[in-house]
Formats: sequence, C-alpha cells, structure tokens
Amino acid sequence: MSVAEIAAEVNTKLDAVRATLAREVTGKGDVCLTCSFQAEDVLLTKLAIALDPHIPVLFLDTGYHFAETYTYRDRIAREWDLNLINLLPEKTVAEQEAEFGLLYQTAPDRCCGLRKVEPLFKAVAGYRVWLTGLRCEQARSRAALEESAMFSLPGGKQVLKLAPLAEWTTRDVWYACEQLGIPLLPLYERGYTSIGCEPCTSLPLDPNDPRSGRWAGRKVECGIHIQAAPAK
Repeated sequence: MSVAEIAAEVNTKLDAVRATLAREVTGKGDVCLTCSFQAEDVLLTKLAIALDPHIPVLFLDTGYHFAETYTYRDRIAREWDLNLINLLPEKTVAEQEAEFGLLYQTAPDRCCGLRKVEPLFKAVAGYRVWLTGLRCEQARSRAALEESAMFSLPGGKQVLKLAPLAEWTTRDVWYACEQLGIPLLPLYERGYTSIGCEPCTSLPLDPNDPRSGRWAGRKVECGIHIQAAPAK
C-alpha cells in the first residue's frame, strides 16, 4: 500500500472517530476518557479535547509506573491543558507493601485489583459514557472488542463503553500520531510495545504479541476490561 493510500485510509478512520466523538462528547457533561498515555490513548485524547477541552481524563496512578510515563504524562497534561484526574488506590505503595509484601510478584491479580480495577470502577461509575483507546489488535483477549457496548460495573450500574479505535491497527495509530504531531512515550523507542507498571512490564517475549511483555506472560489483562460479576 502506498503512502497516499495509507493516508487516505487513516484520514477516513479519523473522520469516523471524530463523528463518534461529536455525537457522544459535544455538549455532554457525563463523559470520561481513560488514558494510560500509550499511543492510542493519547491519540484519542487529542481528538476528544478538540471537541471538549475539559473532558475528564482519568489516569490510574498506581505508584508503580515508569518514571518516563510520569514525566510524559505531566508534559502532555501541561502542553494540552488537560483536565487530568489522577486516580489513586486506597493504600500507598509503601502501605500496601508493608501489609502484603510485593503483591505484583506473589498475587498480580490482587495487586491489579487494588491499584487499578477498584479505583477506576469507582471513578467511572460517576459517568454515563466511558471512552477508551482499546483496540482489537492489541491482544487475543480483545479480538471480539466492540466499538460500543454497555459495561456492567460492580453494584450493577451500566455505562456505555466506547472504543472508537477498536478496528485500528498499530500502523494506523502511529501514522495518525505522526500526522497530528503527537509526541509519543519515549519507552517505545526502547522496544516496549505495551506499557503498564514498571515491575510488570518487560520487552515483548513474543514479537507477534505486543502484550507478551506484560506480567511475564502470567496473564494478559489487569481486570479492568472484564465485565464485573452481577451484584448479589
């Protein structure tokens, strides 16, 4: 495919995302966007703030992120004047480690539950629409991802979960970021393809699986994007 053909295809996809955001974001005060500050999330954030500069941008501050992630987050938040909301777990890293030890080694599901899932679900419950940069291509566990679906939170509340980039490829994301002048997290230059908490992120173990560097292959999802069990 020629560069011109790629550009045309990505521009068509950009127009479709902008149309979705215009329909769901413009004039609405009950929409949030989760951002890990990876490429697709930053692209979606750029497109969303063009329509609503004050949209709440939720970042899960687990306390375990790479220093580069925090520096990049602060740079983008400052340069784009984001309405950034840093979501904190109930316990600090020091408090959690004093009580439970290194959960990311002994019980990664529990660590993710405490530092990611619980804070995010609590925050998202305050909104009607949840925008996310998830893509089908990111992992086998996301292959059936829908662009629009109702999502059940603990307690039974449902929010509309929108993934406007669901059908985008990595090539599409990187081309769009370059076209829009979006700087990317420097960790990509070091070979990382999926970036989370530093203790649980390595270079990809499988070159064909961008998330194979997460949790040393012990699991593929933190639990955020899995439907919560119905309240009893």
